Amino acid sequence: QVQVVESGGGLVQPGGSLRLSCAASGSIFSINDMGWYRQAPGKQRELVASITSGSSTNYEDSVKGRFTISRDNAKNTVYLQMNSLKPEDTAVYYCKADVVRATASYRYLVEVWGQGTLVTVSS
Repeated sequence: QVQVVESGGGLVQPGGSLRLSCAASGSIFSINDMGWYRQAPGKQRELVASITSGSSTNYEDSVKGRFTISRDNAKNTVYLQMNSLKPEDTAVYYCKADVVRATASYRYLVEVWGQGTLVTVSS
């Protein structure tokens, strides 16, 4: 079994900062891409930022220059530093990890999602 657990959400005023963390644990051979997604009330889930195992990054346009994604491969952990937060950043933030698992004879890829952490930006 593999699970990912997010932490770091909460209430913050506009212009403030938060740092989200997501740790993957369990039977893991390696992890390919890791990413943060968010879903606001009444809206579809969207990609916020992603990072490859080689630390190449990709950001949704509205967060470029404000959010930074990073990872610690030794800890199977991904982070999202969020600065200059806006009310429109309010959402449940989900972590996703593309985990490679291995048996004695083959490897296979599993997409694992966290349970989500709520970020509320409000004065």
